[in-house]
Amino acid sequence: MQIAIMFPFQLLNLFFVASKDKEEDSKYDLSRYKRGDLLEVPRTLFTHFGIYLGDNRVAHLIPDILPAISKNKSAIAQMVTNNRLILGVITKVASIRVDTVTDFAYGSEILVNHTDKLCSQPPLDGDEVARRAEKLLGSITYSLLWYNCEHYVMYCRYGMAISYQTYQFCTTVRKIVCSRMSAYLTALCGAGIMLYLDSLTPLTILPTLLIAFTIWMAS
Repeated sequence: MQIAIMFPFQLLNLFFVASKDKEEDSKYDLSRYKRGDLLEVPRTLFTHFGIYLGDNRVAHLIPDILPAISKNKSAIAQMVTNNRLILGVITKVASIRVDTVTDFAYGSEILVNHTDKLCSQPPLDGDEVARRAEKLLGSITYSLLWYNCEHYVMYCRYGMAISYQTYQFCTTVRKIVCSRMSAYLTALCGAGIMLYLDSLTPLTILPTLLIAFTIWMAS
């Protein structure tokens, strides 16, 4: 009886590669999309973006851990699963790649050019949008706040790398951190730590008061 021995990279490939068969079915009507369209789909905890290149091809920036740990090109070329994506975000490993509409959408509904309503800048010509998207294909360092999939498509379609998701996230964090309640809690926590450590000195009191005061003034 023969026993197959699997090496670590092979096990990782099995873990990170989607097990279900891919079917290019009729769920997505390709006639809806034109070259240079900005496609938008909800995925995991955020919205994912891509640029339609034509012929059932979508260019998109997506975090992916697999290229950093495996040289199996056929496995890497398969759709990026949520496991691969989340670990790619953590390790800041990503690539701008081309996938089919089905692989890009990952089962979600697709919005077409929804950002045209939000962006004050008019979109570029469709061929120019697609040309920009194709020119940037390849490996890239990922940043959740400073360069994500939305920055990429916004640059391609409107000529400016911005992210409304990042702006909304930072605005929410600022409201929480710079709230009056946060100032109260910071002061109380600082006082509690000083009392617990029995360290009521100017070197500990002043930073605590300064941080609480700064948050208070920003609220």
